[in-house]
Amino acid sequence: TCSILDVVEILGTPLKNEDSQVRAQGIQVLSEVLLQCYSLLQEQEVTHLVLFYENRLKDNHLVIPSVLQGLKALSKCVMLAPGLAVSVLKAIFQEVHVQSMLQLNRHTVYSIITNFMSNRETELKGLGADFTLGFIQVMDGEKDPRNLLIAFQIVRDIIIKGYALGPFAEELFEVTSCYFPIDFTPPSNDPHGIQREDLIFSLRAVLTSTPVFAEFLLPLLIEKIDSDVQSAKLDSLQTLIAACKIYGHKELKEFLPSLWSSLRTEVFQTASEKIEVECLSTLRALSACLSHMVLGADDEDLLDSFLRGVLQDCRHQLCEPDMKLVWPSAKLLQAAAGASLRAYYQITSSVLPLLLEQYAKHEQSSQHRTVLEVLLGFLELRQMWDPEEEDKSPLLSCKDTLCSIVFSALAEPNIQLQLVGIQILTFLGSRQELLDLADVEKLADHFAQFILDENDSQISLAA
Repeated sequence: TCSILDVVEILGTPLKNEDSQVRAQGIQVLSEVLLQCYSLLQEQEVTHLVLFYENRLKDNHLVIPSVLQGLKALSKCVMLAPGLAVSVLKAIFQEVHVQSMLQLNRHTVYSIITNFMSNRETELKGLGADFTLGFIQVMDGEKDPRNLLIAFQIVRDIIIKGYALGPFAEELFEVTSCYFPIDFTPPSNDPHGIQREDLIFSLRAVLTSTPVFAEFLLPLLIEKIDSDVQSAKLDSLQTLIAACKIYGHKELKEFLPSLWSSLRTEVFQTASEKIEVECLSTLRALSACLSHMVLGADDEDLLDSFLRGVLQDCRHQLCEPDMKLVWPSAKLLQAAAGASLRAYYQITSSVLPLLLEQYAKHEQSSQHRTVLEVLLGFLELRQMWDPEEEDKSPLLSCKDTLCSIVFSALAEPNIQLQLVGIQILTFLGSRQELLDLADVEKLADHFAQFILDENDSQISLAA
């Protein structure tokens, strides 16, 4: 049998040849052998080979691609002596200008780093923030989508697995966020099958992997939400929703006014249903994030102050005589209220009495219908939570007025208005904790009357 060191000896002449191309060919042959048999190598063999390949990193640039192939094979070895992984990476960081190389060779460097992160994590963490800085320098300027996918995964692993960022957190953010938002469009004949969405999701996972990035990410997202590019708006809103899952009081406080201003402006002005839906989802995510915060004795209740701002900016729109902006305002308020029971109570305690007042101020059936439809939207939100703490519910204090206006709506000769009224009564009837026996009997009488007397089949069926 022939050992790997025998192979090195056989290749001795080309490995030592003065011609760079000949040396490259000799190392390429050795590297291809290693890629086939790395799992069979003994520790002493691996050590000799690593030292040889490290030294070759100082060779002519024509030789480096073949050297990297060999190091890729050695990075997979189980029998790698302690300290060699760090030694290899230090040599690569110091000797190789990665971004001046071809795509395949850059990909090989990323593969070496990935392999060592998988099987030599503790050793690499011993490098401290120098490992993070080294990788930043490796990745800086990467353009190829195939390489970006693996580079993004490395950055996420650096963060999730707790590698030291040291003073380089902003640099790590910058080296990845420069690709946001992704504008890659794969060619129709792309053999690699990489889709724009692959890059979007991979980059988003990096940007939202740590609260440490919040001070850099949130201004970037606000800028893109306020831009004129629809795809950038959508990507930014979806990224913000993901970030809300890991952010807390400290990360959000400074940026809440700007975030709310951007979301409100979009909902009032956008002609895109997609943008509106994502804005409302983002507002709900922000409200939910604030709802779940554990407050210390000296902490400001950000949910309370945030919702007060939302109410202040939306309440007056519900009172406009022409009712043009009722629906955008209602959607914003409902999105914020739908995040938690606490948010729901704070919003509805202000909005429900206001809507009941507006019903009384308007005279047209179409206006009454709009008010009742908005009311119904708030009522239906309550079904998201169990019927607990109903003594705090704003519904209790305005139940009688609500029933009264709904009964009056049922008497109006407008089928669509009557249908909304029946939906509200159905909701009230399903919340046993809200109604006493007399209320239930009155509801039952109204439903029975509709079923028996109503000529319109829609009304009878709804009742």
